[in-house]
Amino acid sequence: MRLPPEGAQWLISLRWVACASVAVTIGVTSVLLDVMDLSGAAAGIGCATAMACYNLMFQLRQRDRPVGPREVERNIFVQIAFDLVALTLLLYFSDISRNPFLFFFVFHMIIASMYLHGRAPYLVAGMATVLVGATMWLGHLGWIPRFPIHLPTELNLAQPRPLDGLYLIGVFLAFASTLFFTVYFTVSMHRYVDRAHASLRQKEKMLGIGQLVASIGHQIANPLDGLQNCLRRIGEQVQHDEHLTEYVEMMTEALQRIERTTKRVQSFARPRGIKLQRTDVNRAVEGTLQVLGTGHGADVRIETQLDDVPAVLGDPYTLQEVLFNLCTNALAAMPDGGTLTLSTTQLGRQDDDQMDSVAIHVRDTGVGIPPMQLEKIFEPFYTTRGESGGTGLGLGLCRMLISEMGGRIEVHSALQRGTTFTVVLHPTDTENETEDKTEAEELSKRT
Repeated sequence: MRLPPEGAQWLISLRWVACASVAVTIGVTSVLLDVMDLSGAAAGIGCATAMACYNLMFQLRQRDRPVGPREVERNIFVQIAFDLVALTLLLYFSDISRNPFLFFFVFHMIIASMYLHGRAPYLVAGMATVLVGATMWLGHLGWIPRFPIHLPTELNLAQPRPLDGLYLIGVFLAFASTLFFTVYFTVSMHRYVDRAHASLRQKEKMLGIGQLVASIGHQIANPLDGLQNCLRRIGEQVQHDEHLTEYVEMMTEALQRIERTTKRVQSFARPRGIKLQRTDVNRAVEGTLQVLGTGHGADVRIETQLDDVPAVLGDPYTLQEVLFNLCTNALAAMPDGGTLTLSTTQLGRQDDDQMDSVAIHVRDTGVGIPPMQLEKIFEPFYTTRGESGGTGLGLGLCRMLISEMGGRIEVHSALQRGTTFTVVLHPTDTENETEDKTEAEELSKRT
């Protein structure tokens, strides 16, 4: 989720407020409170003037040139770089090591983490750390002049206190760690919001697709009933002809399959079309293999590695549909043959989401999926098999159905080495099941 391009203009507007605040702060601290020397105050006013000048330059440049996403990000990076230098100079002219406004750099870290991508936020944190660290170190060595602030408790001192090296190291370590931790936590939160936004957008797409498909299924169901009734009448009239009777039976079976498919498609539009219950994943895998059949070519081999895993909370029929879809995709990814392996394991402590989760692995030795496509394969209508009839809806529906069962789907792939889809489901709560059964038995006895 990229933030809008207005962010660069927003940063320019915010900088005008910052320039005015710097001027007011310098005036109060130097004139009213007599905390800053006149030389430091004059230098600070010069920095504020320089900030206003380059801010005006950014504003004119923003107005005259068309902006795209990359240009906006580059513009924000340049603005932040200018701000880091200006803020370092302002702090240098007002006793940087003891200035309480030193941690104002945190605001730039947050802005960089929100608008910049990749390693750019950490580069900004590194720039600020180097600027402040170098200024402190050069001041400690006496290579640059000092501009100390005069606190009320130090008015009787003839000379400002010397900079203590250990104190500077402590301030610098606290400053640097604060910046990098701020960037890390802000980037992590931004990534989490990106994933949540992508998941929400996908669910909205799937909901719209489900409603559309359900409407189409309803339009198919009405004439289908008429066809079945007509075919039943025809079957009654041709009972004396074995060949025609056989054809009628074949047509009846085909119409029944269409009817079942239509009802299944209509259930996709329902928010909660899945009935959660105790589900044996090994039995679901075996049922999927029975439906899958064996006619997949002499070069294709199907193997199973089923461990003794506990039951999960899910819908057995829906789980079989998901596994069937994953197996179909795996077979399509092995046009020259290979091995399709279905295995079940209990993750135990390997799963950070919930302990003792059960994983179903669908592994093939096919062509693999390029890294750039891994994040897109679950999006609706995105398919790599368009020429062979792929619609791009299968994996999106699989993720939605597994999500409704409280689980998740993970994928790992390597080009020319194969792909592994992992369905992770939570185990059933045996204690709750026992309590439910006991309550049901007591209720049946009372009635």
